[in-house]
Amino acid sequence: MVRLKLSRREFLTVSVTAVGGVMFGMGPAWLRAAEDASELNVFVTVEPDGATVIGVSQPDMGQGMYTTMSMLVAEELDADWTRVTTKQLPLMLKRDPEGKLAWAWVGQGAGGSTSVVELFGPLREFGARARRQLLLAAADSWDVPVDELGTEPGVVIHTATGRRAPFGDLASRAAVVPAPEEAPPLKSPEDFRLIGKDFEPKATHEVVTGAAGYGVDVRQAGMRYAVIARCPWFDGRLIGFDDTETRKVDGVLDVVEIPGPPPGEPYSTMAPGVAVVASSTWAAMKGRDALSIQWDEGPFRNETTASFDAACQSALDAGDGQVVQEVGDFDAAMAAAATTLTARYRQPYVHHATLEPQNCFAHVQEDRCLVIGPLQMPASASRLVATLTGLDRLAIEVRMTRLGGGFGRRLTSDYVAEAVLVSKATGLPILVQWTREDDMAHDFLRPGGWHEITAGLDDRGRISAWRHRVASPSKYYRRPDEEHWQSEIYTDDAPVGLVDNVRYEYFDMGSGAWRGSWRAPAHTANAFAMESLLDELAHEIGQDPLQLRLALLGEPRVLPYSNHGGPNWNPGRLAKVLQVAAEKAGWGRKLPEGEGMGIAGHFTFGGYVAWVAHVSVSPGGELRVRRLVGAADCGLAVNPKGVRDQMEGGACDALSTALGQELSIDGGRHRETNFHEYRMMRIVDAPPEIEVHIVQGADEPSGMGEPPVPPLAPAVCNAIFAATGRRIRHLPVGDSLARK
Repeated sequence: MVRLKLSRREFLTVSVTAVGGVMFGMGPAWLRAAEDASELNVFVTVEPDGATVIGVSQPDMGQGMYTTMSMLVAEELDADWTRVTTKQLPLMLKRDPEGKLAWAWVGQGAGGSTSVVELFGPLREFGARARRQLLLAAADSWDVPVDELGTEPGVVIHTATGRRAPFGDLASRAAVVPAPEEAPPLKSPEDFRLIGKDFEPKATHEVVTGAAGYGVDVRQAGMRYAVIARCPWFDGRLIGFDDTETRKVDGVLDVVEIPGPPPGEPYSTMAPGVAVVASSTWAAMKGRDALSIQWDEGPFRNETTASFDAACQSALDAGDGQVVQEVGDFDAAMAAAATTLTARYRQPYVHHATLEPQNCFAHVQEDRCLVIGPLQMPASASRLVATLTGLDRLAIEVRMTRLGGGFGRRLTSDYVAEAVLVSKATGLPILVQWTREDDMAHDFLRPGGWHEITAGLDDRGRISAWRHRVASPSKYYRRPDEEHWQSEIYTDDAPVGLVDNVRYEYFDMGSGAWRGSWRAPAHTANAFAMESLLDELAHEIGQDPLQLRLALLGEPRVLPYSNHGGPNWNPGRLAKVLQVAAEKAGWGRKLPEGEGMGIAGHFTFGGYVAWVAHVSVSPGGELRVRRLVGAADCGLAVNPKGVRDQMEGGACDALSTALGQELSIDGGRHRETNFHEYRMMRIVDAPPEIEVHIVQGADEPSGMGEPPVPPLAPAVCNAIFAATGRRIRHLPVGDSLARK
């Protein structure tokens, strides 16, 4: 567990609000209470009426950070949960004694399923420190030893005398009581009142009533709006433009050229463009329509989905790729194998499809900059702004709104760069707004590619050799200094540690497509290939697919894992979730003709998830996913309701992607323009039943945002085979089951 090491001066920054509330937090002077309530940067605020406001450092994009983060603080504070509200904190940085930038108190950002893992200890400590201040205040007020005092939700109690004091009555005194240097002890799990219990998301009411604030809702004094015409071709260039007619549009104020990244170099903006600044979004859009622009279509003008697929298959046909992992002697094991099997699997390019298109507010001034928007990584945005403006990063204020979806798209800050450049050029506070068509035409896609797996089994039916070859472009778009394979192959992933002879090969494919992280990045592609081939192997040797997996995983044990989610993993925990999902789904029971069950499991970013899919396929090829049964082991589930929500949401996201999502390339640009062409799952296609079971395999939490996604598609495709005898090796499933 991470524990904070703070002096009293660092910990206690106390301010009194206009109504007398006391805020407990820590940080340098510039983070203290200000007259503008939106600039308060504290974790715990106790109001005179006993209400508690808990600041949330991480962005919330629907994964429940407002609830989970505040639960950690409120648990140790012993706050009355019914009277807890939350507020989003901005980016908080400071300089360390050597003058280097550091987090003011905790790391901030949402990506890689790390928030709960990294803040499980620190946020609880903030709550424990604030609780101790309240106890010290009561002890001072009642002239009793502090170790005679305890708390109930929202109240300090002295059992010996029966005295009770609500937190609100003690808050002002707590602000001035000297605090000990050492951190107070944290609760033992058996004493938890909140952690491990089900709680509805704190923001549900605001979201469903439209009261929640998103980036598109930002309003600032003097703000103007901008939309941008971006070059739609990969690595295309702006030749020139004529804005004569644009400037005639009522409400248009200015037209600004936006530079694109130099060829092959790291990007700030995604593509060159022309920004139209106006008094309203509508005026800016009409002004953009009136632009006359000449584009150079760039070096990838002839790239298509078909040419990309052909190039990937040709690379696999041509010979060996870059060997990035070699365990044992694959060639010798294959030569001695009693049974061999090779199959290829296709993954398409996939769009993030966030409900809220990209947007950002920026106001660049001579000595400061304010950025407000839906950001997954606010520190990344801060670094980018500093590069573009030359400002000191402590002069850059970054505020996070609620995100209308992230899924990895908002790990990048290209839309922040656009807002900053337009504001810098015009001197105005600017909200850059993307349309849905903009978002579809310019996205950092999940890389497509082809996977080939060859497996060998010995004469006892055990997997003795495994080779996984991946032909794809890397998500490390425009990062020439990186080993590109590292984003597409995780060298410690199963079956490493489970099979004696394993080889991973990578073919670095050229493609102009903009690429980036998409939920559970390469795990999604790799798990589809691996879990599909395991099913094919089981069928080849006449073995139950679950039993083959359990035999492969073996007994519980700790294996080293150097990739994200490590430093180790336990095959026994993966075996357990497979067994639980299978048992709850009724695995092995006889089903009517045209119906089938499929199973798959995967370890991702510290979490273990298995799915059993029950599908039916009509004689005409109509697929129906009737039921999904999942089991998850994310260690200690802080909010089990939140874990189930993540599982259900992840299942729907993954199913939607597997069934219909593909962003295709035509002439070096994206073909699909909106949701009438990009096939998202409709409600009628969603499973009528999703059942989730939580397995606790550790005493501390691990990741849960990404783990539900990778095993879902192979479970469904394996179920399709069980129902029809037809293998699905190419995603999306689409209309491939329809009779010709």
